[in-house]
Amino acid sequence: MKRVNGHEIISLFEKWSPKRFAEDWDPVGLHIGQLNRQVEKVLITLDVNEKVVDEAIDKGANLIIAHHPPIFRAMKNIWTDTPQGRLIEKCIKNDIAVYAAHTNLDVAPGGVNDLLASRLELADLEVMSPTISDPLYKLAVFCPVEQADELRAALAKAGAGAIGDYIGCSFTSAGTGRFIPTEGADPFIGEIGKGETVAEERIEVVLPGPIRSKVLKAMLAAHPYEEPAYDFFVLDQRTKEFGLGRVGQLAEAMDLEQFAQYVKRVLDVPAVRIVGNLKKPVKKVAVLGGSGSKYIQAAKRKGADVFVTGDMDFHSAQDAELLDLAIVDPGHHVEKVMIEGVAKYMQHASQEKGFDVLFIQSEVNTEPFRFIF
Repeated sequence: MKRVNGHEIISLFEKWSPKRFAEDWDPVGLHIGQLNRQVEKVLITLDVNEKVVDEAIDKGANLIIAHHPPIFRAMKNIWTDTPQGRLIEKCIKNDIAVYAAHTNLDVAPGGVNDLLASRLELADLEVMSPTISDPLYKLAVFCPVEQADELRAALAKAGAGAIGDYIGCSFTSAGTGRFIPTEGADPFIGEIGKGETVAEERIEVVLPGPIRSKVLKAMLAAHPYEEPAYDFFVLDQRTKEFGLGRVGQLAEAMDLEQFAQYVKRVLDVPAVRIVGNLKKPVKKVAVLGGSGSKYIQAAKRKGADVFVTGDMDFHSAQDAELLDLAIVDPGHHVEKVMIEGVAKYMQHASQEKGFDVLFIQSEVNTEPFRFIF
């Protein structure tokens, strides 16, 4: 097993939940400490408070991955006699780095919203509110006929030419390449100062934006020419859409009151708030972890019968009622599903990489609300 530092762990994490998925206002990333130290244990938590930091110290974790950023607004000073300043001081004195993945983890496939949808056993999932889709590129590269198959194989291995359920897709057209090597060149074909014509193939493959640099590197490594000719074109088509929230179907319809009890049980909360007729049948469900009052219209546009989300304010609840969109509010803290989800995902991904690191699930309850019945 390989010992790793924080950079290697976060690099692996960001392949799943990249920062580019985050909203512009969201301060995701490293908040406290540094990542160039060796890491043996990582604590996964929803929030970072002093009890969580103490837990990290007790369990020997020197990296915390949290969902909610501990420093949400810019700080003009750090006074260590304040709660936030004391937390930062304790992290620094104990060499604990704190990294936050917030809306990027909400958007990521398999992230917070997919975890919530899985708990609710929703089928036929789709994104509720799209936020990002990557550009699609076409690479056109010219290569001698004899080496074209080898180059196509290298491009496919790098991920280019994947379309739907097909891989290794490409188009080839024949032509003639012309060039004159000059002093200082080391030509694969031809001689210095002499014009050369070569039977070549134009190979065209499509690829998503995030792997462009990887494909370019693979192409340059596999191409026989010292200076290959190639072009990248941005296409009108986009890749898969990513976004906030999920919409899916229950296996069987139930009335709103039954569904509310179901949400309470599967999301492990003591109570839920409900908007709507308790006898209303619900089958299509929208779910959004965190504060969802701004997404009522998005849930309605997707045809949801009920919207499961937290922090529903009074006026937004009234708006939902006018739209005949039922609301079940189990609270913001249901995002705690990410603790188990992230720990399991990262442990599995790290084992595949041969990383010698343990991911620990925080046991500190950071829910600020208490309920009296």
